[in-house]
Amino acid sequence: MATMDSGAARQGPGADGPVSGEHEHTPDGAGPAAPPPPPQTALTDAGELLRALGAPVRIAVVLQLRHGPRCVHELVDALDVTQPLISQHLRVLKSAGIVQGQRRGREVVYHLVDDHLAHIVVDAVAHVQEDVRAQ
Repeated sequence: MATMDSGAARQGPGADGPVSGEHEHTPDGAGPAAPPPPPQTALTDAGELLRALGAPVRIAVVLQLRHGPRCVHELVDALDVTQPLISQHLRVLKSAGIVQGQRRGREVVYHLVDDHLAHIVVDAVAHVQEDVRAQ
């Protein structure tokens, strides 16, 4: 334990964990112990989710939808891509559970199912922009 609560004194070396500056290690001394991995189904589902976010147009769609619901023609105008291409990417995002569509008259308005996904996309874009600025 690197720090102690309320300035409590130790009752002997290593009494409640590693001494300041030390880290808990695996029995073979290979480094800090890692938590057990999530179940395989969770890893598979996360991989599918990330794969669905893996196209630049789909990333752009998520970035647009994080500001609020949009219909197809608004996405077409904002992203300067064709309607069939937007519709194709929306189908992928919808089947992955990233977006939902709601019919309003003749239009379908799309929105993000969960804001967590927008954070993933925003963080990924910010990360690559930091790498570009650092070069």
